[in-house]
Amino acid sequence: MTDITYRPEAPQDAAAILDLTDRAFGPGRFAKAADRLREGNTVLRALSISAWRGEALLGSVRMWPVKVGDGEAVFLGPIAVEADARKHGIGQRLVELCCEAAAQAGWGCVFLVGDAPYFGRMGFAAAPDVRMPGPVDQRRVLWKPLAEGAAAPAGMARV
Repeated sequence: MTDITYRPEAPQDAAAILDLTDRAFGPGRFAKAADRLREGNTVLRALSISAWRGEALLGSVRMWPVKVGDGEAVFLGPIAVEADARKHGIGQRLVELCCEAAAQAGWGCVFLVGDAPYFGRMGFAAAPDVRMPGPVDQRRVLWKPLAEGAAAPAGMARV
């Protein structure tokens, strides 16, 4: 797919992104521990990237400011790609662009809850010292340094 454009999220994109996320994850997504870090939080639109083909939204990754222990980090998720657009590298490219934007904005690290083999290809590794606000498989809590010498996040993640 070569006719895809990637751009930061705009306010008018929010409804389409929420619709895509609902289709990708269903109502069960609201019960996940990761959603506790999005409730009452404000999306970082300049760091959240969407993939478009013309006027059609193909994928989205959102970024959120969070506190982890005594520090701050950016929390990545959810990542959603239209079912018929998967397997074309859109999700990976969205994650890479979000991380680049966060690094350029001065964030030290990004973390997420996700599949280690998939996100490991993009430089993410286990974040064993991050505690989530709710039950989560700790093996799925991952982080990526964005700045030289960035310390791994440690402590309770919260808004």
